[in-house]
Amino acid sequence: MPDQPSKPEHPKVGHPKTSSVGLPGIAESMRYALVEMGPKRSLQTLLKMNQVDGFDCPSCAWADPDPEHRKSAEFCENGAKAVAWEATRKRVDAGFFAEHSVADLRDQDDHWLEHHGRLTEPMYLAPGATHYAPISWDDAIALTADRLKGLDDSNRAVFYTSGRASNEAAFVYQLLARRLGTNNLPDCSNMCHESSGAALSETIGVGKGVVTLSDITDHAELIFIVGQNPGTNHPRMLTALEEAKHRGARIIAINPLPEAGFGRFRNPQTPRGLTGPGTKLADRFLPVRVNGDLALFSGLNRTLLEWEDARPGQVLDLDFIERYCDGFEAAAEGWRALDWATLETQCGLSRKQIEDCASDVVAADSIIVCWAMGLTQHRNAVATIREIVNFLLLRGNIGRPGAGPEPIRGHSNVQGDRTMGVWEKMPDAFLDSLRDEFRFDPPREQGWDTVDSIRAMRDGKVDVFFALGGNFVAATPDTVVSEAAMSNCALTVHVATKLNRSHLCHGKEALILPCLGRTERDVQVTGEQFVTVEDTMSMVHGSRGRLEPGSPQLRSEIAIVTGLGHALFGEDIGWRAMGDDYAVIRKHIEHVVPGFHSFEERAAQAGGFMLPRGPHDSRTFKTATGKARFTVNPPTVVEVPEGHLLLQTVRSHDQFNTTVYGLDDRYRGIKGGRRVIFVNADDLHAYGLDDGDLVDVVSVFADGERRAKSFRTVRYPTPRGCAAAYFPEANVLVPLDSTAEISNTPVSKSTVIRLEPAT
Repeated sequence: MPDQPSKPEHPKVGHPKTSSVGLPGIAESMRYALVEMGPKRSLQTLLKMNQVDGFDCPSCAWADPDPEHRKSAEFCENGAKAVAWEATRKRVDAGFFAEHSVADLRDQDDHWLEHHGRLTEPMYLAPGATHYAPISWDDAIALTADRLKGLDDSNRAVFYTSGRASNEAAFVYQLLARRLGTNNLPDCSNMCHESSGAALSETIGVGKGVVTLSDITDHAELIFIVGQNPGTNHPRMLTALEEAKHRGARIIAINPLPEAGFGRFRNPQTPRGLTGPGTKLADRFLPVRVNGDLALFSGLNRTLLEWEDARPGQVLDLDFIERYCDGFEAAAEGWRALDWATLETQCGLSRKQIEDCASDVVAADSIIVCWAMGLTQHRNAVATIREIVNFLLLRGNIGRPGAGPEPIRGHSNVQGDRTMGVWEKMPDAFLDSLRDEFRFDPPREQGWDTVDSIRAMRDGKVDVFFALGGNFVAATPDTVVSEAAMSNCALTVHVATKLNRSHLCHGKEALILPCLGRTERDVQVTGEQFVTVEDTMSMVHGSRGRLEPGSPQLRSEIAIVTGLGHALFGEDIGWRAMGDDYAVIRKHIEHVVPGFHSFEERAAQAGGFMLPRGPHDSRTFKTATGKARFTVNPPTVVEVPEGHLLLQTVRSHDQFNTTVYGLDDRYRGIKGGRRVIFVNADDLHAYGLDDGDLVDVVSVFADGERRAKSFRTVRYPTPRGCAAAYFPEANVLVPLDSTAEISNTPVSKSTVIRLEPAT
């Protein structure tokens, strides 16, 4: 990221919204779509998004309703923007790169870079060159294969992927890396829900959620939304929550920031939403201190235990605990030893607030807890999610309708990537199946995750960095370190639809390989192809692009990967056959990945099929003991020195992950800028600052300080001692070595900072 914005920002700040969507959401969706795509393309795409005969939304991973319940407009504001961003009529061609040097492009912000449109042809940056120049596909693939063949050790290559790749692309991608001989397969899961997977695998035996969409809409009596902002990050979730509310469910929102999605939802597809008052979603809002969620759930669990002691057999599900769980006595001993004054200080809530919340809990027979990165990106993230599992186990809220844990995934197939084997430490059972299917022995040594890959590049241990999608340096922590690490590589290769910052933080030579988007038709020698994705609730379904490709030179991700596989290994395992017909890939997946029997036939079903999840389906727990596991998680928080704040990074409403659609955040009242920091009014006063002052944000860590310059202060109702700023602008403040215990996820939600007058 540039140290300063390429153009000075002068954001206007108004009042935060207390309602979401409605007519403003429709207007903004259509405005953005028409500007980028025009009327015809807008109709061609938006009416096919999330439809049985169409394509899966390229933004979030929220589940689709059953086919018979889908609306004609089955998309949200940010989904419409994601499609328009991809299906734009603008183009970045060879002339653009001839006009702009890499140095010039590096000075621009991310919004400017991606706003110019779709990449149209392969581009190559030669050693010492100042500009990218065109290269043929044959030469680009041959160059990449040559550099990979020349490695002294296959572990000097890193293969990164974002969550946008299909199941088929992810499968052949991990196959390519392992055929080369490495498990260096970092992905965006390492930076978001790795903590969820670690905690859930240990406690219930599956590293993903165990809730269905109908559990939310039809069965749950109480739904917790924790560390998640559905109004911006998963807007279609609001419709499901509204259905639950109309059925009588209660919703508890737990977040340091009051978000518009917790207020009134003005459903744009109902008269009540368009012209009426809408639906108030959150019945209770708990403004927890940043990093205070572990203390909060520990307090809830202590309360439930105390009430059970007072009314034996009336609060906890003792039969479930006895039949299906272990570790309860140790956990109970830990809760009884907790000090209420310490818990209140750590979570920033009173005992009464926690006990009032517990009253809602005992009144509900079925409870779901949903969460996102507000929980996963802390030092104690895994412990926090284990404590949520404890909370659910206490009253038997796993394995029955309307109950269970549900991490809400943020990218459309990030969960599918992991299912397909994109992980640096896949279990031996998967690797054995891969060996038996393809007749080679995959490597068994654990590879590097995202943070370890950056460390390895920093230390000169990586020669080739290959990225299938994503914007690696913008998504990762410690921006200065990450950018420098990339420059240590001999070759960087990025498969992408649009130009982004990572393409400008390159190795000694670099390639940009343009690929088809989710919206575009994919025709190979055997005919038109489809791909599949897995949503956040383990449903697998097909996706078929409908637009003509944005350039004749675009190739599918699968064609690029299988073409490279053929260049490296010939036809040893049928690379060309897989690239020519994706059904061949699905047949291999059927043989390798559990739950994918009759893959081709079930993928053709309207709505797709559900993958098996033992805890949900049969209360089967594939843990170390064969039971669901209570754990002991002593509450901890980040210690913040006097005169400092605890910073969390967040998205604007006008972005998806690192993709910035515009410079407004309508829900938080920000217009025309992104370098803002949200701070409690009393904290601003204590600093001697006023709303609107320009400050430098300085993070404090054991290895030194980091500085992000020229942020406008915004008075905001967040708890004392807490602050928030947008990523990727604030990623420069997150130390590379500040990671979650066990999961190694960057701690982007609890960075100690201080504010200084802007220099």
